Amino acid sequence: MKTLYFNCFSGASGDMLVGSLIDLGVKLSAIEWELGKLELPDKFHLHANRDQRQNVTGIKFTVHDESTHQCCGHDHGHDHGHSHEHEHQHAEHSHSHPHEHAHGAEHSHDHEHAHEDADDGSEFIHEQGHAHSHEHGHAHTHGRNHDEIRKLITDSALSDFVKQRALAVFQRIAVVEGKIHGVAPEKVTFHEVGALDSIIDIISFCVGIEKLGRPRVLASPLVEGTGWVDCAHGRFPVPSTATLELLAGIPLTQVDEPHELLTPTGAALLAEFAEEFAPMQGLKTEKVGYGLGTRHLKSRPNVVRAILGEVVEASTSAAEEQDTIVVLETNLDDLPGELIGDAQEKLFAAGALDVFYQPIQMKKNRPGVLLSVLASPADADKLADLILTHTSAFGVRRTTAERAKLRREIKTVTTPFGAVEVKLGYRGDKLVQVAPEFESARKIADAKNVPLQKVYDAARQAIS
Repeated sequence: MKTLYFNCFSGASGDMLVGSLIDLGVKLSAIEWELGKLELPDKFHLHANRDQRQNVTGIKFTVHDESTHQCCGHDHGHDHGHSHEHEHQHAEHSHSHPHEHAHGAEHSHDHEHAHEDADDGSEFIHEQGHAHSHEHGHAHTHGRNHDEIRKLITDSALSDFVKQRALAVFQRIAVVEGKIHGVAPEKVTFHEVGALDSIIDIISFCVGIEKLGRPRVLASPLVEGTGWVDCAHGRFPVPSTATLELLAGIPLTQVDEPHELLTPTGAALLAEFAEEFAPMQGLKTEKVGYGLGTRHLKSRPNVVRAILGEVVEASTSAAEEQDTIVVLETNLDDLPGELIGDAQEKLFAAGALDVFYQPIQMKKNRPGVLLSVLASPADADKLADLILTHTSAFGVRRTTAERAKLRREIKTVTTPFGAVEVKLGYRGDKLVQVAPEFESARKIADAKNVPLQKVYDAARQAIS
């Protein structure tokens, strides 16, 4: 399955995510052409500069708003109060009008040559200009309402895929902003995310995903920095209120960087597109792209790494022969035996895969027991809480283990004494274990008044 994995070790922003797609091969001219289908009143052009962050080379994507004479590609590593950091770099300017290139004509400036910049040594692949042909109206740089943005997208000639995904991203943001400020989503006025650069980032990202063939999107666990951000509604600690709300249900960890690393635009795009946030697994890499943020960080490169490849699906039999479990353990030296038994029953009832205890010698020569619980990762927290609640434990050790296991199948067989359930264990396609189910076999043995072992032997023989 074609998969795009975003490695967000330094957070993410809209411009960084778009830059990583361009580095993967999405042409800036293709993004520019699609943006030309929007009835934006603003005049702008795009930059895609090759640069470095801590010796990692990638693409810095920037939107230049000609109505304000500002570079807006600063979505990552800035305060939200529109105090812009500029990286003054030298590149050739080339402007074109998307609507002059109808019928699939090639852009005359769509070159991807690189040259060295004499001042700072950064390498540029190209800077593709965009001066929008719709010059009427007013520039709405600092805020648009939800209805205005929906109409802008819906009335455009963008593909259905780009429209649907972009609308879904803005809907997420509208719901969050409405919740924060106590208004209906359709009445929300976007400020930072309604600015020109954020609209272009969101549309460009959706276009880029389509140009890559609409791969399945996954992402790493997300990180955020610390400190404060100045936004349109006041000063808030990092992560911003909007970012937190957009990532509801998604794990987020703060790291020791005194800056905002994860912006609302980046959070909205990842929340909409990424199916899960987990370490990369089984991905056969085909190509890697890097999207650069504006700020130079001290502890890590300010980069989003996009990995395009194929997920190698394990066969059904192989997938069923291994899994990951959590082992919970605690030492007990002051709990009566009957309470240990009660805790064991409660743990089994709560979903434990196995519960067992063994005698140990503890400090001060006191005898005790080691209580061990095997759990699925989904049940581990619940079972650890149960141990702390129903035993005398003050702490629970937790380790993760890879478990090899047989593929299991329950089969009912006919014996001279009656029908008995048997558990079969397969390694691949090979049958390696046959185990009569105790309760089923004992019920037949009691009913027929025969030794349990005879029922066991008959059930095994019925399989062979």
